[in-house]
Amino acid sequence: MQQGGAICIELRYMHYCSLSSAIVGADLELIETTLEGELLMKLQRFALALAGIGLLGASVSSVPAFAGKTDPKPYTSDKVAHPTPVKALAAGGPCISYVGVPTAAGTMQEIDATPGAHPTAVSWEPFNYVPTRTNATWYGAVNAAGTQFYYYGLMLQGANLYRQTTYLPDEKPPVPTFKKVGTGWSSFTSIATSNYSVATPRHAYLYGLNTNGSLYRYQIVGAGFKALGPLPGFRGFKAMTVISESATYDTLLMSTKAGALYTVHIPIAAGAKPVLKLIRSTGFADYESLVADGCGTRGGTLVVGVDHDTQSGYQYAFSKFNGSATAMTAYGKIPAVFNGVNHVLFTTHYDQLVGE
Repeated sequence: MQQGGAICIELRYMHYCSLSSAIVGADLELIETTLEGELLMKLQRFALALAGIGLLGASVSSVPAFAGKTDPKPYTSDKVAHPTPVKALAAGGPCISYVGVPTAAGTMQEIDATPGAHPTAVSWEPFNYVPTRTNATWYGAVNAAGTQFYYYGLMLQGANLYRQTTYLPDEKPPVPTFKKVGTGWSSFTSIATSNYSVATPRHAYLYGLNTNGSLYRYQIVGAGFKALGPLPGFRGFKAMTVISESATYDTLLMSTKAGALYTVHIPIAAGAKPVLKLIRSTGFADYESLVADGCGTRGGTLVVGVDHDTQSGYQYAFSKFNGSATAMTAYGKIPAVFNGVNHVLFTTHYDQLVGE
């Protein structure tokens, strides 16, 4: 596909663009038809070659294989390494919800859900993780040399905050590692992170919903956290996820125990007050988890709401959020088991959410 004169190729979790036509033709045909079954090292060398000539970019990628089946598939690391199918990015291609499922038993699994009259799902093979209380978004990235793919994110275990880095070796289960980065988190019921990395000044924030009815915000600075104080007024809220990241604000999507759904617009400026807008007054009481990802070119959002009691996920599409004027399509139940302690977005470090 051409984007502003650039030639773009979409690989699983990677989106490469070039201002040169050198990758068109036979090379593109080769990419489209021969990557299935290749080893991770071949994809790594391909990424390295593109990075060396300034072609490496990234975004959430293409259509999953095996859509509509629910049998476990190979590990997430194999999915990243062996895209099926691999093809030129098609304008108007289907949006997909990439949902991480961290379980009380200490495993992690990815479920890819595609909306439709009857949603379809791909359940990837679970891999060993650790038992957790709640988790934030998993961001996929590649090192500067293009030789190592990994995910990173934050999670709570007991009263402690951990940073996880999960490496994706070739044809092996993912390898998670953990580092404790905070204590005193026992009263937090949910966490979410934003990551604005597409332009400068870059920033990242951690949000924590506390049992005292406040939403706490922390600026993530390198390996540390700068507390920015509590935002009161969130008693009765239950689930949350990030839907927008910009240079001047973040926006959360939050549901209440009574079933209402709100956007929470939080300016980056110190001391600024959040702005809440009601999206729907009812219909979301059953969901203990919300997972949101961008969809389309006009700021649309796919949302998966998960009922932990029945281990069921339900998929929705929203137009760009605008209070009660927001359009919503309910696609219904996803044919997969959502048995996580919570449920999180699998995305990349290089994506930006623009849902509001």
